[in-house]
Amino acid sequence: MLGEPNAQPLGQINNDAWIPKKEGSNEFIEVRYTKSIIAKQVTVVENFNPGSITKIELVDTRGTRHQVYENKSPGPLAEPFRSLSVTFPAATYRTVGVVVSMNTKAVEGVNQIDAIGIADVAETMVKKEFVAQAEGVRFDSAMVNLGANVNSKYVDTHPVIAPDGKTLFFARQESPQNVGGANDVQDVWYSSLANAAKKTWNQAKNIGGPINTPGPNGLASVSSDGNTALLINVYNPDGTLDPKGASISRRTKTGWGMPVKIEIEDFYNDDEENVDYFLSTSGKFLLMAVQRKDGKGAQDLYVSFKKEDGRTWTRPKNLGASINTKKAEFAPFLAADGKTLYFASEGLGGYGKSDIFSSKRLDDSWTNWSKPRNLGPNINSPDFDGYFTLSAAGEDAYLVSSRNGLGGSRDIFRINLTPQFKPEVVTLVRGRVLDAATKKPVAATIKYENLLTGEEIGVAETSPVDGSYTIVLPSGAHYGYRAEAENYLAESDNLDVTDRQNYSEVNHDLFLVPFAVGSTIKLNNIFFAQSKYFLRENSYPELMRLVRILKDYPTVEIKLEGHTDNQGDPTLNLKLSLDRVNEVKKYLVSKGISGHRITTEGFGDKKPIASNEQEDTRKLNRRVEFRITKK
Repeated sequence: MLGEPNAQPLGQINNDAWIPKKEGSNEFIEVRYTKSIIAKQVTVVENFNPGSITKIELVDTRGTRHQVYENKSPGPLAEPFRSLSVTFPAATYRTVGVVVSMNTKAVEGVNQIDAIGIADVAETMVKKEFVAQAEGVRFDSAMVNLGANVNSKYVDTHPVIAPDGKTLFFARQESPQNVGGANDVQDVWYSSLANAAKKTWNQAKNIGGPINTPGPNGLASVSSDGNTALLINVYNPDGTLDPKGASISRRTKTGWGMPVKIEIEDFYNDDEENVDYFLSTSGKFLLMAVQRKDGKGAQDLYVSFKKEDGRTWTRPKNLGASINTKKAEFAPFLAADGKTLYFASEGLGGYGKSDIFSSKRLDDSWTNWSKPRNLGPNINSPDFDGYFTLSAAGEDAYLVSSRNGLGGSRDIFRINLTPQFKPEVVTLVRGRVLDAATKKPVAATIKYENLLTGEEIGVAETSPVDGSYTIVLPSGAHYGYRAEAENYLAESDNLDVTDRQNYSEVNHDLFLVPFAVGSTIKLNNIFFAQSKYFLRENSYPELMRLVRILKDYPTVEIKLEGHTDNQGDPTLNLKLSLDRVNEVKKYLVSKGISGHRITTEGFGDKKPIASNEQEDTRKLNRRVEFRITKK
C-alpha cells in the first residue's frame, strides 16, 4: 500500500518509511486499497524499533472495522525490525483497508512502518531478511505471430486493439496498397476477429480516407465504443499533414469523419519525427511521448487532462522520474483500469535497445508510480520490441517485434498473460440508447460516475449507425451511468462492481424520455436503507442532476411518486413510499428548489411494474419516479 517496501537496510532509520508521532498511546495509520479481497492475512513491516503495535483492524467495503490482532503489552523487541504477519480463516467480508494502532510511548526512539499488505493466502508474504528481488513477468504461452491475414512482408507496426477485443488497428509502411502507393510512408489498416475461440483474424483492409492520405498516417488509440479514433498529426484542409499535434476522427453513418485537431494548451514537441499518443478508455486522459524542455532527456511520457469544456486539454504534465529517464520513453498504453501503464523505454535497461515495462499509478497526481517492471525475456529481446496493447479483458496482449517476422520485417504478435500480471479487473457494459416511447435509437452522450464520490469517470458517444454504446467500468466501485440528448430526460442506471473479481460483459439498453408534460422518469440511482426512508450518500449524484434540471427550467413543476414491492404490511408500505418521496422533496428544497414546484404521492405496492414473485424482478417495484406536471 505504501509502495514497494524500500527502507533498506532494515533496522535503520530511513526517510522512505512512515514515522508516527511519539505523543500518545493511540497513534494509528489507516490505509485503503484500490481492490478488495477476501483476506486471510495481513502483514505489517516494522522497519525500525518494532513492538509498538497494539491492534490491527481490517476495514470492509462498507467501512466497518474487524479486529484481527491485539497486543495488550506493547514494548521493545530484541530484533531491530520485523514483519508482523497475522493469519486467520477466510473472512465473510471483503477487505479494502487496514487500521494499525500503536502505543509509541511503549518503545523508545523512532518507530517506522515501511509497508502494510493484505493477501488472500496464508503463505508468508515477506521473508524476515526481506531481500527485494527483481521478478520478471512470466507468460503461459510463447508469442504467436498473427499470420498473413494481418502481417505482410512490409513493416506492420503500432497495433491498437479495441477494448472489446474484436477489432485490431495497426500501421503498414510502404505498401503498394497504401493510399499513396509504395512510396507512402505509412497507412492505417484494420482487421476484425474471425474466430474468438481460435483467435484468428480476417484479411486486413486499408481503412481508407479521410484517415489515410499520401502522408504518414497512424492511429494511436480507439475509444471503448469504437466510434472515436485518436490519430497522429494535424490534418490540414488542403490534405497535407502537420506534425505539430494530434487529431480526432469520429465514426459517421457512412464511415469515418474528417479528423479534427486536438487543442492542447502549450503543446510543442522538440522532436517532431518521434511522437506517440494514447487516449484513455474513459476519454478523460491523453498520454503522449514527446520531447519538451521540462523533460528528463529525450522523449518523455506526459499526460494532459480534458478540461470542463469537453473540447480542450490541459498543458502536458511530465509523469516524473519513476517513469522517465535521460533516454527515450515512448509507446504509452494505459490499460482499461485507468491505472496500469505499459510503455517502451531505452533508459531503464533490459534485453535490447528498447524494452517494454509496466508500472501502476498510485494516486491522482500522475507523478507517483510503482517501480517499472521489465516484462521479461518472453516479451523483450535483443531485437526491437514495443507498442504493447491490451483488450479490456486483459487476456491477450499484442505487440510489435522484429523476431520471426514475415519476410524479415517487423510483425505483430499475440501473447497471453498469466493472471498475476494482468491489469485490474473491469466490466464492459454495452447496449443501445432508445427513445422510451418509440423504442428507436437516439444519438446520445453516455456519462458514467462513481456514485459514492460523484466523480465523473468517463464519457462515450453512441454509434451513429444503430445507437449502440460501450463503456468500461473498473472494479471496486458502485457506478451510475446515463444517456444525455437534447429534448430528452435520462433514466439513469447503476451497476455495483465493488466485489467483481473477473472480467465480465453486461448488456443493458438505456432509455431517454421526451421532455414533455406527462412524461414519467424513474430515478434508478436513488437508494434507501432497507425498509427505511433515509437517503444513502450514493443517491446524491442523481438528486443533484434533478436539482440542475429544475434550476435550468424554472417553470417546470413535478410530482414525486413512491412505490414499494408487496412484501409486508400494505399500510406500512404505503406510508414508507410516501415518506421516501417526502425525503427526496426535502433534499431538493434544501438545495434551493421551491417546495411549491414539487408535489408528492405514495402508492405503496399498488402499481407494480414487474412480478413480485422473485427478488430479481421484485426489486424493480421499489422505485421513486417523477412526473412532469407543468412545463
